[in-house]
Parts: sequence; C-alpha cells; structure tokens
Amino acid sequence: MASFAKIGLNSKVIEVLSVNNEVLKDSNGVEQENIGIDFLTKLTGWAIWKQTSYNTKAGSHYLSDNSSLSNTQEKAFRKNFAGIGYTYDEDRDAFIPKKPFNSWILNETTCLWESPIPYPQDNNRYNWNEQNQSWDLIEDNI
Repeated sequence: MASFAKIGLNSKVIEVLSVNNEVLKDSNGVEQENIGIDFLTKLTGWAIWKQTSYNTKAGSHYLSDNSSLSNTQEKAFRKNFAGIGYTYDEDRDAFIPKKPFNSWILNETTCLWESPIPYPQDNNRYNWNEQNQSWDLIEDNI
C-alpha cells in the first residue's frame, strides 16, 4: 500500500490515507506519485497531497519489520512517515513531527527533534524536564 498525507493550513498534515499500489502504476507498470494524487483528488475533492513512506524514518528506509535497514535506500523519501499534526516542509521536502519542547533542536539530516542533552544510555527510562533542561529518571514502583 502507498500512503498519502493531506496537507492543510500552515503545511500541517490533517489526514493520511492508503492507496493500493496498483492504482499508482502508469501504462509501463511504474508507480507514479501524481497518479495517486489524481486518484485521491477524484475520490475526495481537491487538496494538497504528498506521498509518504511508511518504512521511512529519520531519512532511512527500513524493511517491513521496521527494524532492519533496507538495501535500497532510494526508497527513503520525505525523511519521515507523515502523521497527523506533522508539518510538511517544502524546502526540505520532508515531514517533520511536532516539536515536543521549546528547547529541542531540529536535526537537519533526520528532520527529527533532538534534546539539547543526549538521552542517557544506561538502560533506565527517563522523561525530559524542560524547566531544568535535564533527563529525569522514571522511578518504577514495581
């Protein structure tokens, strides 16, 4: 299945729909984004649609198990799979998730937000504390 994001005001994703891959094929059997956009326009009325890849995250394409990198990275596009509330950045041709905290910085390579202090790598769980600009350990009460 191919996925398409409907872009609303302020370039926000307001809907994501799936289309059968067969619908996207041209007369030579090659999938074309514009054919999917035409199909969705006829189905739902005019809107701005952009194809998005379910298997793309942080600019990399993954196999359908979503944990193994694909050997065909040319399938990676628009940096991230679009979700409702994401922004489509036309200059980067990328889907960018909502900024989780004011202090976080956009990684230009992945188009994901990163904390100003790296997440601790000690196998514990943490929550970001925006006020203190720190990672707070989650105390499990089990």
